[in-house]
Amino acid sequence: MQESKVLALTSGGLDSAILVGEVAKQFDSVIPFYVRCGFAWEKAELYWLRRYLKKSAARSVAPLKVVDLPLRDIYSGHWSLTGKKTPGFDTEDDAVYLPGRNIILLSKAAVYASLEGIEMIASGILKGNPFPDSTPLFFRNLEVAFSEGLRAPLSVMTPFSRLSKKEVLDRGRDLPLSLTFSCIAPKGFSHCGQCNKCAERIRAFHAIGFPDPTVYRRLPKSYKSDRGSNV
Repeated sequence: MQESKVLALTSGGLDSAILVGEVAKQFDSVIPFYVRCGFAWEKAELYWLRRYLKKSAARSVAPLKVVDLPLRDIYSGHWSLTGKKTPGFDTEDDAVYLPGRNIILLSKAAVYASLEGIEMIASGILKGNPFPDSTPLFFRNLEVAFSEGLRAPLSVMTPFSRLSKKEVLDRGRDLPLSLTFSCIAPKGFSHCGQCNKCAERIRAFHAIGFPDPTVYRRLPKSYKSDRGSNV
């Protein structure tokens, strides 16, 4: 085991939940780090994230660190804050693009890490992520900027950057994935079953032939008629 600490960017979804489990095998101390921005799904997301960490936490996983970076002043009227016109089940990945999302998350994480003497940040970015702040060049440039601007050595590791959603999910088969949360239009603390992220989750479980443990509030009629539903 590597004698060091890592700050793991954590959202409560499948990728970041599995990320925590992966880096817990490599580092003495893992700090799950959640940046609260005021998005419509955060209350539900944090509820499930805390349950997941409580159930799955290895000895090396520290208590969840939650910090605030509200975006209402620059994301004014955006669907992610209002909960209106949320990208639906059949929309493309581009529909859920949040401008500067990784810049925002990593900047907050980098300052915290430097103050705490942590030299590594882990992100669960996957292969094929289409957004400009998710490329290998972006992460390498950011490492240089952070290390120079904070006068502290800082690296960003992306262990899933060459893996598909299916490959990452396959790695997490033994984790309590029923306690993860992937919905951007939750109904209380439940997955809506109708948004872009619920669709991505459903397809990921289907791709590995693994029973989907998620309870969805309501699935599109076309999906129910083709494959059945879990409600």
